Amino acid sequence: MTITVFLGSLLGAMAIGMPIAFALLLCGVALMFHLDLFDAQIVAQNVINGADSFPLMAVPFFMLAGEIMNAGGLSKRIVTVAMTLVGHVKGGLGYVAILAACIMASLSGSAVADAAALSALLVPMMVRAGHDKARSGGLIAASGIIAPIIPPSIGFIIFGVAANVSITKLFLAGIVPGLMLGLALVVAWWLVVRGENVTPPPRASRGDILRAVLDGFWALLLPGIIIFGLKFGIFTPTEAAVVAAVYSLFVATVIYRELRFAQLFELFVTAATTTAVVMFLVAAAMVSAWMITVADLPSQVSELLGPFMDSPTLLMLAIMALVVVVGTAMDMTPTILILTPVLMPVIKEAGIDPIYFGVLFIINNAIGLITPPVGTVLNVVAGVSKISMGSLIRGVWPFMLAQLIVLALLILFPSLVTVPARWFYG
Repeated sequence: MTITVFLGSLLGAMAIGMPIAFALLLCGVALMFHLDLFDAQIVAQNVINGADSFPLMAVPFFMLAGEIMNAGGLSKRIVTVAMTLVGHVKGGLGYVAILAACIMASLSGSAVADAAALSALLVPMMVRAGHDKARSGGLIAASGIIAPIIPPSIGFIIFGVAANVSITKLFLAGIVPGLMLGLALVVAWWLVVRGENVTPPPRASRGDILRAVLDGFWALLLPGIIIFGLKFGIFTPTEAAVVAAVYSLFVATVIYRELRFAQLFELFVTAATTTAVVMFLVAAAMVSAWMITVADLPSQVSELLGPFMDSPTLLMLAIMALVVVVGTAMDMTPTILILTPVLMPVIKEAGIDPIYFGVLFIINNAIGLITPPVGTVLNVVAGVSKISMGSLIRGVWPFMLAQLIVLALLILFPSLVTVPARWFYG
């Protein structure tokens, strides 16, 4: 009955169009009434405690860093570097998009910001070169969702707070799986582009490559700074976010000089608005998370998953299938906040490494950003590139399938995540 109240109140509120944050609050209150525990002070206290978290301070700084990078010329220079390196091969602009997405993922951690920047820069160029517009947009959408996997990742921060696991370990464990997603896109794009009649740009000279790398040096340096700092414990993930924001601001205003101080207010407002949405979601989710614990909901979920508990692989397959379905109808952040407190006790009981689970869970949620009908990244790319949603769904499916294959491989072979992760954090 408790599960019925939980799901009924949550899904019912969402069905009538209530914002996710308020639906989470309603869900928590419904559980309180069901258990005869309602107290307005408990609701208020949990909302405050939900936002009162030092690790969550990383979210506004990474949001701000992403805005500054796009407005200050860092993203543009990364695309230029990728263009000079691989732009000349057949389908080279697609490889440029994938390479640039992997580099930008290590700067901002926001799939929406990266996809918007790459769409604006590369879709017109790919169309002029003869690529199918929908397929080009689909590739960029699929490339954009690498951002929540390669550190720094806002998704890992939210999951780490909700699951009470090391965010630094999540960051470092996400590097190799994120690169595997990029490699899967390279293979998928190579298969797709073979039948297209396109004219690639001429090969860049060594001088052009050197100039592009030197011009983009300061942008390319930031990922190394963040990973080095996290690996050797120089700063925490929250401090890394501050470093990223301050560094990108310095580079954009002093070195590249493409960002004027008059533009900063608008960037701060944009970052603050996005952060407010995320933080309110996290705060509201704490009410339902507290009630999930009080109602002992995880033990009831464990009973439902009982047939899979003796096999970690089957359990992971079942959970990941559930997350794929949920991801078609719900955005990444609410999915993390709703499912993490329910699933983590089950994962621990089954003896599955929480870091390994966290990486796969976030990959699955990232793929949900390009699954219709919600697909936040799909909507962003469709809007920026002026592609109809139906066409974009047709264009993205080969690349989404490639990423689902990577997810399946990571489930079947956990060492693909755990072994490289130990290289980074010991």
